[in-house]
Amino acid sequence: MVDETAAYLDGEGRSEARNLSRAGATLYAAESMRLTTRLMQVASWLLLQRAANQGDMSRSQVEAEKVKVRLEGLGSAKDSAHFGELPDRFRDLVERAIKLERRIAILDREIYGAAMPQDDLDEIANPVGQQIDLLRTAFNG
Repeated sequence: MVDETAAYLDGEGRSEARNLSRAGATLYAAESMRLTTRLMQVASWLLLQRAANQGDMSRSQVEAEKVKVRLEGLGSAKDSAHFGELPDRFRDLVERAIKLERRIAILDREIYGAAMPQDDLDEIANPVGQQIDLLRTAFNG
């Protein structure tokens, strides 16, 4: 999925983004950053698991490194008024990445028994916070 997303963002997605309104383009830019970050976090988690399974890292080493991996904390602008304006393929990639991230977070909790911190739960369920993050991205970047 990482390769598929990268190919889309570097090719078809780039040309499709040029046709968006200013608000849509801002949303596209912010959401594409979240998308790539989300996929990199998932890939990092999976690489740690592979290292553990191949004996390259101990469980304690993996646990020490996996605290750097953030799952389910990025939010999304799916509830934004302009989300429907984004290209269909892009929205599909966003949806698939979110579902994959959630599945990985479930596996992480099953393997390591760690509950999701309340701050992360609040951030996911807080659409106002997500909109504030989107505004910060638009005006600070």
